[in-house]
Amino acid sequence: MNDLLAQTPAATLLLAIIVVASAMALFIAPAIIERNLFRPYWLVPQSQYATLVTSAFLHADLAHLLFNAFTFWAFAFPLERAIGTSRFVALYGVGLLVSDLGTWFKHRRDPEYRSLGASGAILAVLFASIVYFPSNAIYILPLPVPIPALLFAFGYLAYTWYASRQARGNVNHDAHLAGAIAGLAFVAVTDPGAVQRALRSLFG
Repeated sequence: MNDLLAQTPAATLLLAIIVVASAMALFIAPAIIERNLFRPYWLVPQSQYATLVTSAFLHADLAHLLFNAFTFWAFAFPLERAIGTSRFVALYGVGLLVSDLGTWFKHRRDPEYRSLGASGAILAVLFASIVYFPSNAIYILPLPVPIPALLFAFGYLAYTWYASRQARGNVNHDAHLAGAIAGLAFVAVTDPGAVQRALRSLFG
């Protein structure tokens, strides 16, 4: 733990906060979820600005928490080592706020819409990580073969597209695409050379 905090303090603390806060809300104090839901329609009228951030540290169910935590664990730590803590925090913040902005714009006239989840910021991390490590792969049990990170990322987005059309639960699926675009745009602006290297690696 000390090594993680020394080498990747932001990723370590963000993952710990997400897991602990979500677990407490799901299993100990469910009222936390209701108080921190992101409701675009009520954001301005009721000054619920804090939910732009707090909603992204909670999850609507255990499956969504585990999947997001796994994705963050697989991609965030090497990315923070590669780009440094300050840029990593900036990337995470941009992914979170851009994805929330997209959700607000789409649902700002729907008083019934509400959502939770860190997926927008985590997709920003995932796609930024792919720019820096385009040939990386991950293992997902029980599959016996590695899954290319790029395939995993686009599979994640495909699931997002399907899930957003189903509109079930309080999961902010609409944030995923905005977060992915934010991650790519952040790297393109802050380190255009990394984008060029990734394109050469992928397409020769």
